[in-house]
Amino acid sequence: MSAHTEAGRTGTPQGPLTGLRVLDLATLFAGPLAATMLGDFGAEVVKVEHPAKPDPSRGHGPSKDGIGLWWKLLGRNKRTITLDLSKPGGRATLLRLAATADVIIENFRPGTLEKWHLGWEELSAANPRLVLARVTGFGQFGPYAHRPGFGTLAEAMSGFAAITGEPDAPPTLPPFGLADSIAGLATAYAVMTALRARDLSGHGQVIDMAIIEPILTVIGPQPLWYDQLGHVQPRTGNRSANNAPRNTYRTADGSWVAVSTSAQSIAERVMRLVGRPDLIEEPWFATGAGRARHTDVLDEAVGAWIARRSRTEVVDAFEKAEAAVAPIQDVRDVMADPQYAALDTITTVDDPELGPLRMQNVLFRLSATPGAIRWAGRPHGADTDAVLAELGLSGAEITTLRSEGAL
Repeated sequence: MSAHTEAGRTGTPQGPLTGLRVLDLATLFAGPLAATMLGDFGAEVVKVEHPAKPDPSRGHGPSKDGIGLWWKLLGRNKRTITLDLSKPGGRATLLRLAATADVIIENFRPGTLEKWHLGWEELSAANPRLVLARVTGFGQFGPYAHRPGFGTLAEAMSGFAAITGEPDAPPTLPPFGLADSIAGLATAYAVMTALRARDLSGHGQVIDMAIIEPILTVIGPQPLWYDQLGHVQPRTGNRSANNAPRNTYRTADGSWVAVSTSAQSIAERVMRLVGRPDLIEEPWFATGAGRARHTDVLDEAVGAWIARRSRTEVVDAFEKAEAAVAPIQDVRDVMADPQYAALDTITTVDDPELGPLRMQNVLFRLSATPGAIRWAGRPHGADTDAVLAELGLSGAEITTLRSEGAL
C-alpha cells in the first residue's frame, strides 16, 4: 500500500487523530518530529515558522533543485504558515490560533515565550483545554536550563557516547539525530497522555520534555547497576557484556553480517551450525554472562566459519538453523530489502515540487484506522493566507500583518 498523495487530497480513511489540531512552533528536530507523528495519524498540524528564518531542517543535508530533502520528510502532513511571534500582530494571531488548537509544541529556550507574553498563563487563558509541549535540551528548570541544547549534548551527557565505540578508541557519537528522535517519540507519547488526562479532567497542562532524559531511559539499567553495585559499563565495541557471540563478522565476499545470541537456545543453534557443539557443554556456556566472559573463543569459532562463506550463504544457513543473523545494510540495501518492501516501510509520496519521493512510511500499522502520508513537506509559508482566513482574518487584516512584518 503506497502513500501516493497530493497536498490536500488523502484518498484514505480519516486517521484516528482526525479533528485534533496541533501548532508546531518547534525546530530541529525532536519537537517537529513529534508533530509529524501526530500528523501521520490524521491530526491537522500547522507548522508556524518565522517569516525570515524558516525551520533550519529546510537547509540541512542534501537538496535537490534548491529544495531541502530532509524537510520533505519532517514537514510531511503539515500546513505551513509564517508568523513572527515577537511582533504584536504575531502574538495576537498566535493567541487566536491557540484558541482553536488542542496542542502546541515549542522548543524555544525557557523564558522565551514568556518574554513575548505567550507563556502558559496567556495560552491557557486563551484555551483552558490546551496542551503545551515544551521541548528543550535540559528542561524548564535547573542549572543548565538556559544553555543551548542539542541532541549531541544529550548523547554525550546521558552515558550513550561513553559506552559506544571500541574499548581503546574514543567515545563515539551517532552520525544522525538519535537523542532528538528518541525525544520526538517520547514527546508524541507525552502529548497523547496529556490529551487523555484532558479527556478526564477537561483541562490542559504543560509537558516539560528535556532531550537529555528519554535517551537516558533507553540505555537501560546503568543507573541501577551503578547505584547497587558501583558498576560502570565499559565500551565493548560490537561485543556485549551480557551475551556472546554478539558481533559483526566479515563474509568471504567482503560483506558483513551481525549475529545476536541473546537467547540461550539461539546461542546453542549458532554453535552447532558453525561446527563447535563441544562448546555448548562448557559450564560457562549456560548463561549469557558466562559466554560473554569467553567472547574470544566464541568469536573465533563464529568468525572463521562466516569468513569462508558469502553473505547470502551465511544468511541462508542461519535461517535454516533458526539462528539470528542480519546483513549489515546501507541505505541501498534497505531500499531493496524484501521485508521492508513487504511492509511498505519505504513508501512513495507524490510531491508537487519534486515528483515521486521515497521516504519512511508512518511508524506503525493500525488494522482499523491506519495512518497515511497525505503530502510531503510544503514550501515555506505556503498555507499562511488560507489558515488565517479560516481563522476569520480578513484580507485587509492579513495584508496589515504582512506589512508590519508579522507574516
